[in-house]
Amino acid sequence: MTSLPAGYLERYGPWAVVTGASDGIGRAFAQELAAAGFSVVLVARRDAELRSLADELTRAFGTRSRVIVTDLADPQAAAAMLEQTTDLDVGLLIAAAGFGSSGPILSQSASSEFDQVMVNCQAVLGQCIHFGRRLETRRRGGVVLLSSVVAFHGTPWSANYAATKAYVQSLAEALQQEWAPLGIQVLASAPGPVGTGFGVRAQMTMGRALSASVVARQSLLALPRGGTVRPGWLSKLLGWSLATAPRAVRVRIMGSVMHGLSSHPSGAPRPATGGRAV
Repeated sequence: MTSLPAGYLERYGPWAVVTGASDGIGRAFAQELAAAGFSVVLVARRDAELRSLADELTRAFGTRSRVIVTDLADPQAAAAMLEQTTDLDVGLLIAAAGFGSSGPILSQSASSEFDQVMVNCQAVLGQCIHFGRRLETRRRGGVVLLSSVVAFHGTPWSANYAATKAYVQSLAEALQQEWAPLGIQVLASAPGPVGTGFGVRAQMTMGRALSASVVARQSLLALPRGGTVRPGWLSKLLGWSLATAPRAVRVRIMGSVMHGLSSHPSGAPRPATGGRAV
């Protein structure tokens, strides 16, 4: 675990809400925050996994936890989260829940793609509005939104997922400017491939994947600066190398990359697939 700067808990604590906490990046955020002395609200769909994590954090760090089992595809989920935390002094929101798909868009399940928009976009907006109002009252706090390396241009073979992350990236950039005078820092974290259940569910070949713990640590350390962080060398390399290329060229390059990630070793595309990661 990486130590957070002095005063971090006082600035963003004492409670942090972490969505997608049952797995992957969300779980790593919860562990990092617990190690730093935060109390955590763990949000996801899987009750057993959340309670197991809460027990783990209590044993390891003496962490106070609250478990909220909800499906973020439900339009009322964000309001329900707010209602179940009204007695807590929440100073930090980590919106890490999300899921994706890979493969040709015309082969995807329409209902799954619609759910992806609900979880990756509408639920994130709801959390920002509901918890943002609480942070405004406190006049201090932080919000971390999970963007992606594919958020900066269209990405063939992951068209809808990339579009949802473009929404998150744009939202975070705007809120950072809007909320800075309120004492609220907003960060977009845009990692490349991460070694979590996400890639397995989306049937993507996650070579050279970054660990979820690295994403969580680098994001938390970058939060006081706000703006955008690209955890890991691959995300930084792609950002630097594509920065000066025309947008159409970036789309073609990222399409080739994603086609490779979502293909069998023979080069044939995998059947289109997606999986819930919350």
